[in-house]
Amino acid sequence: MPFTRDEIHVAMERRNRRDFLPRNAQHAASIDRPILIGHGQTNSQPRTVADMIELLELEEGHRVLDVGSGSGWSTAILADLVGETGSVTATELIPELADKARIALAKQNLPWATIYDADPEVLGWPEGAPYDRILVSAQAQQLPESLIDQLAPSGLMVIPVATHMLRVAKTGGEPDISRHGRYSFVPLIEG
Repeated sequence: MPFTRDEIHVAMERRNRRDFLPRNAQHAASIDRPILIGHGQTNSQPRTVADMIELLELEEGHRVLDVGSGSGWSTAILADLVGETGSVTATELIPELADKARIALAKQNLPWATIYDADPEVLGWPEGAPYDRILVSAQAQQLPESLIDQLAPSGLMVIPVATHMLRVAKTGGEPDISRHGRYSFVPLIEG
């Protein structure tokens, strides 16, 4: 059974947002808004993170790809939920953010989660595919086929595209795409 909204919130509390923020922003960790983490990137608003994870219908043991891990907070929450029988592969394009996120994640004792420096020419992490779930925390202008290709059969992806939160279900034929409100994100940098 997928995790409930309450279970997601418990995981978000266990993986305290403050631990993933720059020192000068930690005072704002409890505020429900995006927080700048440097290099023009943000740590997403907690309500938005919960919305996205709920749409993923995440279950224990899932293999997850986290595209645009930023501070590493979403990576830690996902890893907390999937547990040690699952795995989380995260990518971050900005090396300085990836380094900081790896340091923060290492303190969480979640060895089944890894943050990689993203290849600017490749979206996602195809060598680890297929994934049961893909979470994208940056806004694409159009739905990236390369990420759909990295989904396992019956996999789900949640991604903001042109201000709309999309849930993409891989069903064997054409993906089933549904919209779930309007959101604002930093742009997805695609190679």
